[in-house]
Amino acid sequence: MDIKAPFHKKPWVIAGPCSAESQEQLLVTAKAIQSDTDLFRAGVWKPRTRPNSFEGIGEKALEWLQEVKQETDLLVATEVANAQHVEKCLQAGIDVLWLGARTTVNPFYVQEIAEALKGVDMPIMVKNPLHPELSLWIGALERLNKVGINQLTAIHRGFFTLEKSAFRNEPKWEIPIRLKKKCPELPIICDPSHISGNRTMIQEVAQTALDLNMSGLMVETHVSPQTALSDAEQQITPKQLSNLISSLVLRETSAEDKNFNAQLKKLRESIDEVDMKLLQVMGDRTKLVQEIGRFKKENSVTILQIERWFEILKTRQEMGVSCNLENQMVSELFELIHKHSILTQTDIMKK
Repeated sequence: MDIKAPFHKKPWVIAGPCSAESQEQLLVTAKAIQSDTDLFRAGVWKPRTRPNSFEGIGEKALEWLQEVKQETDLLVATEVANAQHVEKCLQAGIDVLWLGARTTVNPFYVQEIAEALKGVDMPIMVKNPLHPELSLWIGALERLNKVGINQLTAIHRGFFTLEKSAFRNEPKWEIPIRLKKKCPELPIICDPSHISGNRTMIQEVAQTALDLNMSGLMVETHVSPQTALSDAEQQITPKQLSNLISSLVLRETSAEDKNFNAQLKKLRESIDEVDMKLLQVMGDRTKLVQEIGRFKKENSVTILQIERWFEILKTRQEMGVSCNLENQMVSELFELIHKHSILTQTDIMKK
């Protein structure tokens, strides 16, 4: 993709309420956060899960965003979900648009928006889809890029999960890392508000995002979060935003200190040696898996032995505890090993 970074400051801070609720709410919030913010955000149209929820003020709120531009030094942004939204925002002089998770997930919606933006030179941000499908995220960016949108930014807002989690949306940091590997020139912003789902976790998630070298943050900020009409639990006050920004530690991607670099090189070489041993052990394990697969084939036994799998999962977690490893890490590791053991034995059964 041909991408031109729409900003160069780091971290780039996007802040403002989840929803535009009133003219006063937007102006008071914007004036209170303008010294800590590069781009003011507010939802005008809100795609909600249930129809009786607050779904946004609509077109009227675009006038309020215009006033924010006039009375502060802030650029303004809002979410669009269809071509009509795009046209109204362009007419209102909105500076930046973003596509939400529910829009990114549908290529038809994305294409409609892309067609409406053809010939327009403005920054567009794309949130990840609801589920961890990297191809959908990249596909949305590509559709926009194909019509000439070069000022693209990805927004990592976490992913829906049915599993019990401390997060509203699981961060699954490996997904934006894979996106950065495929599109190194693409800026990625983190939305710690939607990942956290509550204001108490925002600082931790924001710091993790910066430690992973993300380009900035989108933080939902409301002058009175407790009275917010949407997502009240995950919005913070202007004062809390200021405290958050000042508390963040900005780390460098490399260091000039020769002693540090020498020690780091030594430690990395030790990891390389351990990884080699790990791969050799995995190779030995795979040979045993192949032998078991042939034995099962000769005796007409199914590949999956569910009781054995449950036993492996349980005992390996117990072994992991004795090695000071987290249960989740051990579970995920052996789920991956088991998956490839099944594939290996399936290939043997086919022969």
